[in-house]
Amino acid sequence: MQSALISTPFVFPVVSYLAGSIPFGLIFARFHGKDPRRYGSGNIGATNIARLLGKKWGLLTLFSDILKGFLPVIWAYYSGIETLYLALTGLAAVLGHCFSIFLFFRGGKGVATAVGVFLAICPKSVGIAAIVFFAVLRMFGYVSASSLAAATAIPVLVHIFCRSEILESMSWSICLIIWLKHVDNLKRLSKGEEKRINFQSQGT
Repeated sequence: MQSALISTPFVFPVVSYLAGSIPFGLIFARFHGKDPRRYGSGNIGATNIARLLGKKWGLLTLFSDILKGFLPVIWAYYSGIETLYLALTGLAAVLGHCFSIFLFFRGGKGVATAVGVFLAICPKSVGIAAIVFFAVLRMFGYVSASSLAAATAIPVLVHIFCRSEILESMSWSICLIIWLKHVDNLKRLSKGEEKRINFQSQGT
């Protein structure tokens, strides 16, 4: 069975795209009779779900979106397929999340799913990108800006820790997709309208 799959390696990107297309945030919100696309930023990702349903559901969405990037890629990795198809599998997961076949080719921003992809392919890059994310978040309080900073760091980190021209090309492609999906956030940032996280404590 495994050898048959390897002989048709496009199975992996196709399955990965379909897995990435599952809109977990929307599904969880529908359980509560709500639609995140009509609330807040209109995004189906963890940040908007947390605002709509609470932190518990936001974390569940985050975990689910990471898994749908991680599981197809780790499956492909241990199946021993060529690096090109491994990279296409990772890219397909992010494309599925951002342009879901179940949502008429609309979707989320791709950040959490990208985390899952790189956890499977180059985990060291994720660890350092997470430091970048939280450092920027702490300094400026914007999840969007933090996500973009981390997304931009990933290709550089992949070059350092997991040198492969194919994987680097995949990481830059994912970075570009994430930037494109954050155009509205960039517009709000430029106008001072983007929502911030307030780290100030409620007491002394």
